[in-house]
Amino acid sequence: MNLLTWDKKSFIIDGKRGFLRSGEFHYFRVPKKDWKRRLDLFKKAGGNCVATYVPWCLHEPEEGKFLFGDCDERDVETFFKLCKDAGLYVQCRPGPYVYSELYCHGLPRWLCENYQEILARNAKGEIFQYQSISYLHPRFLAKVANWYDKVVPIINKYSVDNGGPIALAQVDNELMGIHEWFGSLDYNRASMGIGVRNGRYPEFLKKRYGRIGFLNKAYSAKFADFHKVMPLPEISQKTVEDRRRVKDYQDFYFQSCAEYLAILSIMLRKRGVKLPITHNSGNPSMNSYFHETIGYTGSKEFILGSDHYYNLSQDWDQNNPTPKYAGKCFYSNEMLRLYGFPPTIFELPGGSQAAWPPSLPEDMNCAYMLNVAFGMKGFNYYVYTGGPDNPQNISYKNNYDYNAFVSGDGKIRPTFKMMEGFHKFLIRNRWLAEAELVSDFQIGLDWEQTRSHHYFSSRGDFLFGNNEAWQFLQKGITMTALNNSYTPGFSDLYSDAILREKSKPLFVPTSACMAEHVQERLVKFVKSGGRLIIAPVIPYLDENFNPCTVLSKFLGGARSEAGTSPKVIAPAFKIGQTLMRDKYFVFTAVPRNAEIIARAQDKEAVVGFKNKVGKGTVVALGYQWHHSYDEHSNVFRHLLELAGAGRTVVTCDNPNIWAVVRSDGKRSMLFVMNLFASPQKANVLVRGKAGKIRIAKSFRLAPMAVETVMI
Repeated sequence: MNLLTWDKKSFIIDGKRGFLRSGEFHYFRVPKKDWKRRLDLFKKAGGNCVATYVPWCLHEPEEGKFLFGDCDERDVETFFKLCKDAGLYVQCRPGPYVYSELYCHGLPRWLCENYQEILARNAKGEIFQYQSISYLHPRFLAKVANWYDKVVPIINKYSVDNGGPIALAQVDNELMGIHEWFGSLDYNRASMGIGVRNGRYPEFLKKRYGRIGFLNKAYSAKFADFHKVMPLPEISQKTVEDRRRVKDYQDFYFQSCAEYLAILSIMLRKRGVKLPITHNSGNPSMNSYFHETIGYTGSKEFILGSDHYYNLSQDWDQNNPTPKYAGKCFYSNEMLRLYGFPPTIFELPGGSQAAWPPSLPEDMNCAYMLNVAFGMKGFNYYVYTGGPDNPQNISYKNNYDYNAFVSGDGKIRPTFKMMEGFHKFLIRNRWLAEAELVSDFQIGLDWEQTRSHHYFSSRGDFLFGNNEAWQFLQKGITMTALNNSYTPGFSDLYSDAILREKSKPLFVPTSACMAEHVQERLVKFVKSGGRLIIAPVIPYLDENFNPCTVLSKFLGGARSEAGTSPKVIAPAFKIGQTLMRDKYFVFTAVPRNAEIIARAQDKEAVVGFKNKVGKGTVVALGYQWHHSYDEHSNVFRHLLELAGAGRTVVTCDNPNIWAVVRSDGKRSMLFVMNLFASPQKANVLVRGKAGKIRIAKSFRLAPMAVETVMI
C-alpha cells in the first residue's frame, strides 16, 4: 500500500486526489471471528480506511504487565493483517487518552488510582475528576514513554512504509476535553511550574512581559518576581486587570497543550514512526484552541480534524442535522481549511451511543452531504461497527454497539445501505475532493474571538466583547447570509492572504478588542482597494486590553459609544426604509466626507456610515444581531450592496432552503439543502461569469434532504 498524503486541497490516495472514507472499527470490541467479514463489508461498501484505538488500559492492565495477542481482544496484529488483506488503510490511535467511553477514558486504572500527583487540578489546587490527567506531569510522561516503547514497534511493523496498512498515527484524543468538559483548565503546579522559579508558567509570563514591572503594571499588582504570580480562576472577570490575568493563563494553557502534543509526536518519531500524525478537536468550537499547536507542528506532517456530532443523547443541542448544526459544520470546515488542511472530520456520526433519540438514515445522509457541501474532504465514521466491552474496562454499558451501520452482533442496519450510497456518490464525483466553495463575500475570522469565552463570558464595562463578536459571526452574519442566497467564505485576519482577496467585500465582526497587527492589516486591505464592512463597534483596545486605535485613526478618529445603554432596548434606527428596534452603538467624530447611512431617530446620532479611503471603502454599522427577522435580512443585504457586492452566484426564492456551489474550475455542482422536518419547495438559479444564467431549476425537497445537480 502506498503512502497516504495531502495538501491544502485534498487527500492524495494511491497518487490520486480523493476522499478519505474511514470507519471506526474497535478490534477489542468486535468478536475476532467476525473481523474479516466486517472489514470486507466496509471495503465493498466503498470505504478505504478504518480507524481504531489501541487502548492503554487493555494492553497494560497491571503496571509493567504488557499484553498483546494473549487473547482475541488483544490480538491487534492479526487485526492489522486482516486490514491489509482487505485493502484498507488504518488510522492507528494509541492514545494515551482515547476516551471511547472506557473506564478512565482509556488510561490504565492503576495509573489514575496509584499516582494521584499526576491528576489535573483547578485553580484552587483541587482534583476535579480523578480520571483527568495533567498532561505535562513528568511522571505521566514517563509512563506514556513506557507505553509507547511497547506499542510503537507494533505500529512500525505494520506501517505503510514497511508494507503494512497503517497510514496515519494519532496522538491522544480530543485534547483539552478531559479538562474543560469535566470542570476546569489544568492548574497542576508541578506540571505547569506555578510558583516555581524557572517553571513553565513563570517563563511564559517572563517572555510575554519581559520585566516584572511591566507585568505588575498590567495586573495592577506588586509581585516580587514572575514565579510569585498565581493564576486567577476563569470566573475572575471583574476588572480589566483580572481579565488580562485569566487570558494570560488561558494562552499559557493552550501553549502547554501544544507542547504536550509536540512531546508525544517527538516520542513517536524517536521510536521510528515515519507516518503523518493526526489529532481531532473535540468539537467545532475547540478548533481554534489548536492555533499554538499548528505553530509547533506545521501542516506538512500533522493534520488536525474535528468532531461533528448532531445527536448523542436527548441532552444534545439538537437530535438531527438542523441549520444550527450545519452552521457549526460550516465554520468548522472553514477553520480547518484556513489552517492549511483538507477539512477532515475524524469523528463523523456513524450512529449514537444512545439508542434514543434514534440515528435515522435520512438524518445521517443529510449530515454527510451538508458537510461535503461545506468543504469536508475526509472523514471517519464514529463508529462503523461495535460490540461487547471487556468487563474490566466498561464505562457505562456492556455492549458498545453505538447503533452503528453493523450492530454489535453483526447485523446490517438500514443505515448501511445509506452509507454505501454516500460512498458511491463520492467515488463517482471524486473531483469534488479538490473543489472549492464559490463565495459571494468573505467573513473575516479573528481567531482570538473564537476562543475568548474563558475570559470574556460577560461584557462587563466593555462596549462589545470578543465572545459576543464570535456569536455575531455565527448566528448573525453566517446565518443571515445563507438565508439570503449569499455564500460566505472565511478569510484569515492573521494572514496577509486577505490583501490578495480584494475582489469581494470583507465583513468583519468587531469587538472592543482587536490585535494591532489585525487592525494594521485591515487598513492595508482598504488602502489597496478592498471593501470592508465592520460592525458593530470600532476597536479601541488590542487583544490584551491595551489601548490600540489603529483602525479608529484610519477613519479620522471615529469612535463607538453605546446608543443609550447596550444592555437595554433602545429607540429605533433607520437603514433605507427598514426600521429596527434593538441594541445599537453610535459613532462619534465621523469623517467629514462620510456618507451617513443610518441614524438613531431619538438623537439623530450616527449609527452607520460609508467612507472612501485610499483606493477602498469602509462601511461601518453600529448594530449586530442574531438572525430572527426579515429586517435582519434587509439590513444585511443593504450592507453588502453598499460595499459593492454584485449579484449572488446562487439565487433561491425560499429563505429556508440553503444552496451553494462547489467548483474545481472545470466542473461545478449545486447543493440544495432542506434542514427542516417538513418538505419544501424552492426555485434556484445559478449564474456564471458576467451574470450568465447556467441553471434555473425547481426543487421539491423531502425533509432532511440535500439534493445535488451538476452545472
